[in-house]
This record gives sequence, structure tokens and C-alpha cells, in this order.
Amino acid sequence: MPFDTRNTAVDQLIPDRVDVRGPRFAAWVTTGVLVLVLLAAAVSPILAAVLIAIQAVVFAIGAANGPRRHPYGRIFAAFVAPRVGPTIETEPVAPLRFAQLLGLVFSAVSLLGFLAGSTVVGGVFAGFALFAAFLNAAFGICLGCQIYPLVARLRRAGVATASGPDTHTAGAPASN
Repeated sequence: MPFDTRNTAVDQLIPDRVDVRGPRFAAWVTTGVLVLVLLAAAVSPILAAVLIAIQAVVFAIGAANGPRRHPYGRIFAAFVAPRVGPTIETEPVAPLRFAQLLGLVFSAVSLLGFLAGSTVVGGVFAGFALFAAFLNAAFGICLGCQIYPLVARLRRAGVATASGPDTHTAGAPASN
């Protein structure tokens, strides 16, 4: 029987928001995994590739399914949340999913670097992901969440432009 990862009344009342402590917990675990990737890269690029591939899968699950179904989010909900008390602060799900997508991109490029034999590329992109994860874990600054409003605004503008009238030719006489 699968367990319900919505562990608080707030999560049940506001399903598009989550306890901020869950994503920060996930960021700490991710930070640890990415440090292991970089340490492994120094001695075994193959081990580094395996570790970054596993982390890429974790990012993909988070991007596709959100923080409640994220593997580290499930660990938080099952083992940590019941011990830390009720939710005090929440954050929206959509920016967190976008942040996971960015993590997936960084880890995929890192994996490609390791597989191509370029430990420098693999290490640099794992380092980018590590920087973002650590910034979220230690300081509560989610880079993907900060970028998300800009991307959402650009997507809305692109959809409006694509579906609206062509402003360059509206009202202009037809040419032969």
C-alpha cells in the first residue's frame, strides 16, 4: 500500500503548495550525492557517471511528478516530517518542478561529459548542479525558482504572440 506523502493539513488544503522544509531536505541529499560525484570523478569517471545518472533519474522524477513524489521528498514525508512539527511556511510546486528540470539538464550534460571521456565537462556541470543544490540547502535560495517567473512570463508572451493577430501586418493592405 503506497503511503500518502501529503503529511500536513496545509498540504491537503492547498495541493499546489508544499512545506519548504521538504525541498530543502531534498537539496541537502542532492548536495551530498553531487559531492560524491565530484569526488568519484577524481578517481573513477565510470563511478561518477553512474552516480550522476542516478541523480539525473531523481531529477527527472521530481520534474515530472513534483516534490511530493520526488524520491527524496518521499523520504522527507515518511521519516522527517512527522518528527519536525507542523508546516509553518509553504511554497508553490511549479517553480520547484522547474528547478528539478534545470537539475536534470545539468546532470544530463554532466553524464554526457563523463560518457564522452571528458571529466572536465562532467565535473563542471556536476559542479553547477552542486552550486544550485547547496545554495538551496544552506540558504534557502532556489535558483530554478528564481528563474521560473521569467520563463513563465516568456512562455505566456510566446503563446499570446503565436495565437494572436500578426501585429506587423494587421490593417496593412495585401500585396500582390
